[in-house]
Amino acid sequence: MLQEVDKSISVDGRDIRLKVGLLAPQAGGSVLIQSEDTAVLVTATKAEAREGIDFLPLLVDYEERLYAAGRIPGGFLRREGRPPERATLVSRLIDRPLRPLFPGWLRNDIQVVATTLSLDERVPPDVLAVTGASIATLLAEIPFNGPMAAVRVGLIGDDFIINPTYQEIETGDLDLVVAGSPDGVIMVEAGANQLPEHDIIEAIDFGYEVVRDLIQAQRDLIAELGIEIVKEPKPEVDSTLENFIAERVTGSVKQILTRFELSKPERDVELDAVKDEVSGAIEELPEEDPVRVAAAADPKAIGNTYKSITKKLMRRQIIEEGVRVDGRKLDEVRPIFCRTGLLPSRVHGSALFQRGLTQVMSVVTLGTPGEAQELDDLHPDEEKRYMHHYNMPPYSVGETKPMRSPGRREIGHGALAERALIPVIPSKAQFPYVLRVVSEVLSSNGSTSMGSVCGSTLALMDAGVPITMPVSGAAMGLIKEGEEVRILTDIQGIEDFLGDMDFKVAGTEQGITALQMDMKITGLPMQVITEAIQQARPARMHILEKMLSAIDKPRTELSPFAPRLLTIKIDQDLIGMIIGPGGKTIKGITEQTGAKIDIEDDGTVTISAVDGSKAKQARAIIEGMTRKLSAGDVYVGRVTRIIPIGAFVEFLPGKEGMIHISQLADYRVGKVEDEVAVGDEVIVKVREIDSRGRINLTRLGIHPDEAAAAREAAAQ
Repeated sequence: MLQEVDKSISVDGRDIRLKVGLLAPQAGGSVLIQSEDTAVLVTATKAEAREGIDFLPLLVDYEERLYAAGRIPGGFLRREGRPPERATLVSRLIDRPLRPLFPGWLRNDIQVVATTLSLDERVPPDVLAVTGASIATLLAEIPFNGPMAAVRVGLIGDDFIINPTYQEIETGDLDLVVAGSPDGVIMVEAGANQLPEHDIIEAIDFGYEVVRDLIQAQRDLIAELGIEIVKEPKPEVDSTLENFIAERVTGSVKQILTRFELSKPERDVELDAVKDEVSGAIEELPEEDPVRVAAAADPKAIGNTYKSITKKLMRRQIIEEGVRVDGRKLDEVRPIFCRTGLLPSRVHGSALFQRGLTQVMSVVTLGTPGEAQELDDLHPDEEKRYMHHYNMPPYSVGETKPMRSPGRREIGHGALAERALIPVIPSKAQFPYVLRVVSEVLSSNGSTSMGSVCGSTLALMDAGVPITMPVSGAAMGLIKEGEEVRILTDIQGIEDFLGDMDFKVAGTEQGITALQMDMKITGLPMQVITEAIQQARPARMHILEKMLSAIDKPRTELSPFAPRLLTIKIDQDLIGMIIGPGGKTIKGITEQTGAKIDIEDDGTVTISAVDGSKAKQARAIIEGMTRKLSAGDVYVGRVTRIIPIGAFVEFLPGKEGMIHISQLADYRVGKVEDEVAVGDEVIVKVREIDSRGRINLTRLGIHPDEAAAAREAAAQ
């Protein structure tokens, strides 16, 4: 058991405390990482390698406990269930900079678990969990090319700040997480309010400077504990099988990779044919032949070796000849096709975006305020009015497999597209609808998340959503061999799979709105990242030009099947009256008009109905119920019932008063029925409102001009 150590690190004036040796003693390594009152327990544990595994079985889980914020979970069970989407996104945030730092040959099961035990509403736990994952891995003495650390960078006015509070993130123009290793930046995740490229580059550089301090602090901690960072050399591999396959396939694969006229399916067929041919040649070898023995020892050896050779040849072609497998230049974008109004108008907005063989259909639904997503997690936000969901069915890559609920990848891609579009979504005051966009990937060959951004921009404009600026996105790739680096614009599937970087950049003509960079190598210098961000801009502008040729501005009319929203503001003291006991009054208005009514705590009332006249009817009722009356006001009313001493008249929707028999005429009336009947239209004046709120009306003393004005108002 480790000795207990309590270490404090100062980061831009805020302390991060590390407690080691106190909690989770049976985990491989554990650390309690704390800033202010936010505390995250991070553990890392390694198990023995399982037979037949040909990949790194790394499992990263971020767990939220609502007790961390002093809350009890909702629902029938009153306990945490399936992780909320935000927890899944934090799991990905930890995984993405951690995974590339494990040696490629490692096959042990590794599990990293980060659990938020206490939450200070000022301090987000996610970047603490990322840094904690590195510390726990080092403590567990797992082979690791770290340390690794992460910080968040915010922008308030003209000043960058490290690890901003939730409030500073909300009010600032940038929310950027940068993770790095000793070799450079390894992950970037950002949402920005249309910031120019140079600001983003400066923010990444600013964050990495602090990351380096955190890396050194981890080295100091490990040295203090007498632990060495485990960096085992790659095991020696018998190259007999690789040499045999390379000798027989190199010429054929090179030829296929330079036949630029081949489509992806055609190229895949020809590459598979070469693999099948060499597999057949190996099967014909004598059983005692070393090549056949090596192939028999691992059923996946031939396929994995062939992929490795194909990868080397494709990378060499790009490095040495500057040519890609489809014949494009390194900075060239694939052909683009866009179409709006793809689906019937019962769908509120739709669009198709295609770049090369990647095809995304985005669909917009306009909802009422009551349909906002309620969030039951540790984040301070309680609801979300803009939702972006991403689906990628197996047929999109020509495969068959069971359809499951959205996985981490789908959730992550949807969140990236959502982040890219949030800065241009109109405010609630300007456009009170709740918005849901669903991006259906119909065909995938690289950069479907950026295809979702482009398709969703088109669909929002098709739906008549007044976005402030259109957004486009491009995915950048990278091939690095020694000192040679090549940056690729608009990567396709094979380049993503065989490359070293996936760098997605989305934004408007004014600047960047979202950024996501993931590495397969152990880090990149700022010079390369700067070049990639700058090379993405002309690609984004080219794509945006193609998008705007399909639709250049939001439509002025909503779908006839979209709900019509009317918004009014009432006195907060009157909210209870509108709702009524047990919701009786508001239910009655809904049943009478068919409109849906949402009331917020500040007195904002939103009325929605597909038929606009029904929404207006409900608004008139609520306005009538909440209108402040004054003696002398004149209205057109209708007699609703008669009693011996007078008649009741509804003169505003939901407002009723009584005309005493003495106020029906300027002469003596024997019976109320002699003057009025139920259903009669009458002109009435408010005579008085008594101490109990009862309204007394009269038909006397009404000037003809007042009567005419009342009729005109009633007709509107």
